[in-house]
Amino acid sequence: MPVRESQCENVARARWRREIAGPAVVAVVAIVGMAGLDCVESAHAQTFPVKPIRLVLGFPPGTNVDILARPIAARMGEPLGQQVVVDNRPGATGLIANEYVARAVGDGYTLLAAPSSSLTSIPHLRLKMPYDAMRDFVPVIQINAFPQVLLVNPVVPVKSVKDLIALARAKPGVLSFGSSGVGSAFHLAGELFKTMARVDMLHVPYKGGNLALTDLIGGRLDLIFYSLAVAQPQGRAGKLRAIAVTGLKRDALQPDLPTVDESGLRGYEVTGWHGIFAPAGTPRDVVERLNSVIAKVLATREIGELWASQGMAVVATTPAESIKRYHDDYAKYEKLVKTVG
Repeated sequence: MPVRESQCENVARARWRREIAGPAVVAVVAIVGMAGLDCVESAHAQTFPVKPIRLVLGFPPGTNVDILARPIAARMGEPLGQQVVVDNRPGATGLIANEYVARAVGDGYTLLAAPSSSLTSIPHLRLKMPYDAMRDFVPVIQINAFPQVLLVNPVVPVKSVKDLIALARAKPGVLSFGSSGVGSAFHLAGELFKTMARVDMLHVPYKGGNLALTDLIGGRLDLIFYSLAVAQPQGRAGKLRAIAVTGLKRDALQPDLPTVDESGLRGYEVTGWHGIFAPAGTPRDVVERLNSVIAKVLATREIGELWASQGMAVVATTPAESIKRYHDDYAKYEKLVKTVG
């Protein structure tokens, strides 16, 4: 039999010796036990999955995360040899689905597809959370990245980030920016801009980003941070003026548009992303297997075209890269929310 099986047999014998011989062989057993842990974990990964996998979403069908998650789930089934079932559990800005997955067994059979904001920024905006975002989840993979765009009404006399900062400093509290609600990604983008530029602007929350966009076009707002893909047609029609994108790199949808960072506000970045997460305790090898399968799905032409149509770039991070991005964003928004209050 393969070496792995003999290792497992050694672990079993070591456990028997520990029970019979007592403390004298504990140190030896501990060493052999480490090999046994690797054996068990590898064996788990080799047999995983043996039943369908549930991919939970915190938003209803037809929403952005649903549009992204379903084609991934459909394409995961063949390489895994098991069906991946999408389970929509909408409500409370994703908290219902997040809590469900946080409470699930960490065995790889229950996963969460979610916008990063639901786990990295929203926990700082609520006094009480039903789970610990840092403790209860393991990032499997980041699947995309998308910047926002800074838009102004054409009557506002600014054509660059520097112009906007100068005007805001000259008229503190006068300029207004809208968002899809308190704590939304668009709101936090505006608050980060205010904090880094040291300016005072009035935040006007709406029940949806489309309502804020409508009021910006109608002249009832001065500016907003918004989805580049959605706002691009309005910019082409001359109804809005795009000033900059919020990522650290220029966006393929509008490559002539500078970033906020290169326009004078160094270090500014707000890049949204979606990810797939597993409950804490999911074996490392299982996470790596899922990551590998999803990364190959993301590399297909069909997924690339779908992401581009949504104004998003394909990103397929390793598990280590996913963890770093997750922790970095969590710390970033924790600091911002504390600063803003």
